[in-house]
Amino acid sequence: MVKNVAIVSLSHGTLGEAFAEHELRLGLSRLEKYGLKVKFMNNTLKGHDYLKAHPEKRAEDLLQAFSDDEIDMILCAIGGDDTFRLLPYLFGNDELKKAVNKKIFLGFSDTTTNHFMLNKLGLNTFYGQSFLADVCELENEMLPYTKKYFEELIITGKIKEITPSEVWYECRTDFSENQKGTKLTSHKNKGFELLQGSAVFSGKILGGCIETIFDMYEGEWYKESAELCEKYGILPTLREWEGKILLLESSEMKIGPETYCRALQALKSRGVFDVINGIIIGKPADEAYYEEYKKILTSVINNRDLPIVYNVNIGHALPRCIIPLGVNATVNTVKQIIVFE
Repeated sequence: MVKNVAIVSLSHGTLGEAFAEHELRLGLSRLEKYGLKVKFMNNTLKGHDYLKAHPEKRAEDLLQAFSDDEIDMILCAIGGDDTFRLLPYLFGNDELKKAVNKKIFLGFSDTTTNHFMLNKLGLNTFYGQSFLADVCELENEMLPYTKKYFEELIITGKIKEITPSEVWYECRTDFSENQKGTKLTSHKNKGFELLQGSAVFSGKILGGCIETIFDMYEGEWYKESAELCEKYGILPTLREWEGKILLLESSEMKIGPETYCRALQALKSRGVFDVINGIIIGKPADEAYYEEYKKILTSVINNRDLPIVYNVNIGHALPRCIIPLGVNATVNTVKQIIVFE
């Protein structure tokens, strides 16, 4: 059972901005009601400008969180777009390798890069939620589906299985204090959709935000991202992709079909789709390009035998489950369940 939580800002410094203070108070109160002791690392609350200018301080916080024997869980404040800039300070002299030990690490979005860093070092991590995006939800409670998986993780230290949410919500666009208690608009959810391939398949899950992965491979938005990921060997070799289940989910950017297509082609050109056991795709935020993405997936991959499961409640669409990375998983779309060992 989790007792002590460290909150880190590895990407954006939003949590330290005055406009997010009401969210911080709300989220902190919720964590304390679970009996958790919360530790904000030294630089977590220093704001966007400072953390943008000092990636070495963000890296320092992660190293300290892993080195602190009292910390059971490392919870990312929020995502962003440049956590790759931490790489020289975490891998230049094996700093992260020396500090890392078995703790729960939870985050999503730009944190995808951090998950790949920790995967390289053999740590199984948890993908799908963050402090600001989920614990600090402005409704009177955390969203029920999201809350269910967060509670399971802090109580048991693992996620046993995930099933589809009965509803999905339109993403919040106003996070001001006067929105506290305002309910999100909900819609009936379709459940897991099998686009092609076997209805049941297994493997260890690895992946995350498709835009971040695209940037890690190709430097689509930051040339330095691909350069640093290659320099420090963060991306798995083709052999390391063998037998895996690839997780892909798209961000609030709602990238257009052309960019989505190129992101998939970046993976295809490296042979990833030839060696993995299957793909699970997160529901697009607000169901943007919902049907277009499905057509692109089957067209680009062009292998009818490779299972593709669509509309999983993971990533930037609301609500969010939590997926363990690096542990054996069995996907069963007939039973509408993903089970983790």
